[in-house]
Amino acid sequence: MKELDAGRGRAPDKGKGRAHEGHRGPLARPACWEREAAGGVILGQSLTEKLIREHLSEGEMEPGAEVGLRIDQTLLQDATGTMACLEFEALGIPRVRTDLSVVYVDHNTLQIGFENADDHLFLQSFAAKYGLWFSRAGNGICHQVHLERFARPGLTLLGADSHTTTAGAVGMLAIGAGGLDVAVAMAGMPFWVPMPRVVNVRLRGQLSPWVTAKDVALELLRRLTVAGGVGRVLEFTGPGLHTLSVPERATIANMCTELGATAAVFPSDRRTLEFLRAQGREAHWRDLGPDTDAEYDEVVEVDLSQIEPLVALPHQPDQVVPVREAGPLRPDQVVIGSCTNSSYLDLMRVAHILRGRRVHRDVSMALVPGSRQVLRALAMSDALGTIITAGVRILECACGPCIGMGQAPPSGGISLRTFNRNFKGRSGTADAQVYLVSPEVAAAPAVAGRLVDPREMGAAPAVSLPDRMPVDDGLILPPAADPSSVELRRGPNIGPLPRAPVPSRDLRGTVLLKVGDNVTTDDIVPAGPKVLPLRSNIPAVSEYVFSCLDPEFSKRARAFGGGMVVGGLNYGQGSSREHAALAPMYLGVRAVIAKSFARIHAANLVNFGILPLVFREPGDYDALAPGDEVCIENVPGQLRAGCRVVLQNLSRGTRILLQHQLSPRQVDMVLAGGLLNWAARQCAQR
Repeated sequence: MKELDAGRGRAPDKGKGRAHEGHRGPLARPACWEREAAGGVILGQSLTEKLIREHLSEGEMEPGAEVGLRIDQTLLQDATGTMACLEFEALGIPRVRTDLSVVYVDHNTLQIGFENADDHLFLQSFAAKYGLWFSRAGNGICHQVHLERFARPGLTLLGADSHTTTAGAVGMLAIGAGGLDVAVAMAGMPFWVPMPRVVNVRLRGQLSPWVTAKDVALELLRRLTVAGGVGRVLEFTGPGLHTLSVPERATIANMCTELGATAAVFPSDRRTLEFLRAQGREAHWRDLGPDTDAEYDEVVEVDLSQIEPLVALPHQPDQVVPVREAGPLRPDQVVIGSCTNSSYLDLMRVAHILRGRRVHRDVSMALVPGSRQVLRALAMSDALGTIITAGVRILECACGPCIGMGQAPPSGGISLRTFNRNFKGRSGTADAQVYLVSPEVAAAPAVAGRLVDPREMGAAPAVSLPDRMPVDDGLILPPAADPSSVELRRGPNIGPLPRAPVPSRDLRGTVLLKVGDNVTTDDIVPAGPKVLPLRSNIPAVSEYVFSCLDPEFSKRARAFGGGMVVGGLNYGQGSSREHAALAPMYLGVRAVIAKSFARIHAANLVNFGILPLVFREPGDYDALAPGDEVCIENVPGQLRAGCRVVLQNLSRGTRILLQHQLSPRQVDMVLAGGLLNWAARQCAQR
């Protein structure tokens, strides 16, 4: 693989993809699939295609087909990790079979009861016994720490967190998935994903002062929407690349998740080497990039010099406008951090803005360092002292407010946050107005007491990465040398692992709920301090299913013995949390019928035996209502006969044509009662 030097990448010629400023529909795969040079070397490949080809375990790299990928590394965190560990345990594999697996404690660090502490002890003992590394509470946010200490160019990473895409900043193919998919990958089995379309995001020019990588991510969301990346990998090329450091690339890769993208891929170039050298890991560097004649399905041209400071308005990340047009906002709260914007570069720039200034009397400001390494680097300079002197509250190196774990805004409050999501209620305050901004756009109003364009603050801060970061891996524990000496510490909150039932021939039930477009996994199973500590107890979690939209849902589902849910476009966007499929399965939900699905959630539904079905005609969405009795006859026969599925509305005496988008493998999984049952059989045969 060749390095993509500045200026070497080029937009495809006519016929090799379509350059555009906004999102358009999919294009046919280019003819380069058929071109081979002497010796069998494939020509005209993107870096994404090279990474997939290098890790292809099963399947064919053809449009729409599933590919089974060999996974080098896996990532778990404590909100999703306990269930994933229970699922791995159920597979009966004595040790993980990946090159590296890590479990991080970064989500459930607010310990208001025994539940989180018990789960952490379970995860620590599980990691020691089964061969995972364990990053203790306080060491930092999983994506920031993984980028610093474990991410390696050219490898694959599968994480039980949707923002696993962050590691694409160093040339990895890094994909978020449900915990069960990660558990199966830890067992040495392939991870299956539909062959993605590859979008060339071609960067040219250079960011103007006070314009940041966060603004690049928001610009992409403005153009492409929260569904614009579904089924796609965004691969970044062009002469503007060399102007972006790895932490800046990580911010962009992180927020490609909000586009619904499968992954985001940057080349591994000299900026990557600079980053790895600062981590003492230059030996892990590889020179990786696309071929100079690489062909892409689509092209998005981005002139970095034309971007200005941006803000995402409530309550979706794609509601983006320039800061100068956002109106006269007076924030009650400013919070800087999250896996998107908590790097050394981010926080040093904040310190520059705060130097000699104080946080406005009407603003509460908090800051979350992304890792202990970042915090130590701030402390070793005068930056941490500057931030504290300005009146900023320093929080633990963890996810915290991003997932509603503390720092909820006041009633009806305005909160400026450097996070990746601003879904309604996610902050912990139902009527809060959350705006997504860069650290610079957040820090300026914290001082001024009103939203201001940071370009009014004078000269922009000039900050660069130090030649060496203060590396200390003392809070990352290796697996035990003798697994037999480790006893699993299983607290009383850890419930039994629910199994999906094998479906009956005919699927009958009641439409339990009908929802609109862009329903998030937060809407299905909330985050926050009430629900997150229950993640290892599915009966308890099930009480909160759809509680934000319909507080009576769980009671009604039990009364009807389960049924179906109807949704709109992009159903299940947001977090990778498999609980949004697992808990509804526990309540008896057997099918979800929607206009379209987010990738990870659709896979999670299949993993737990819930049938995801799509309206063939979007207008048929109006032909179903809550309380309707519906039936799908001969489910096995219909699924195996083709993509068409007929649903009978028994209450109205009508028929609706649906379709499924399942591969033959997924059909077998659904009919087996989900991935756990299917994978257990596969493991037994190995």
